[in-house]
Amino acid sequence: MEQKKRHFGPEKDKIIQVEVDKLMLAGDIEEIQFPEWLSNVVLVPKPEGNWRICIDFRDLNKACPKDFYPLPRIDQLVDSTSGSELLSIMDASQGYHQIMLALEDRKKVNFITLAGTFCYVDMSFGLKTPPPPIKD
Repeated sequence: MEQKKRHFGPEKDKIIQVEVDKLMLAGDIEEIQFPEWLSNVVLVPKPEGNWRICIDFRDLNKACPKDFYPLPRIDQLVDSTSGSELLSIMDASQGYHQIMLALEDRKKVNFITLAGTFCYVDMSFGLKTPPPPIKD
């Protein structure tokens, strides 16, 4: 499945390239050839004036069944800590990028820029769940 490629001006193309370079250096994406799925980049302004690149995974999200994992209620979480002597909290930077994707799922989370075609090696913001097999 392939989305029609969006075109940006030279200034925004440069912003996209800088962000893609950051993702490559961090090991979050890798360059690929011959993707089965292809999604577009979307530039989203941040409150402080910078830009964030997001990927338009709407078509992929429609094709993948949703996994339901209800979040625990706060009162249950608080009750579960009673009697504990130590409470530890971890806040991971770039939280989505802490979840690795299976090799067979990487072919579904691709995007295209002027510099090439890339796939995520870990969970990307915008996916409703890590991609399971596509529904027939």
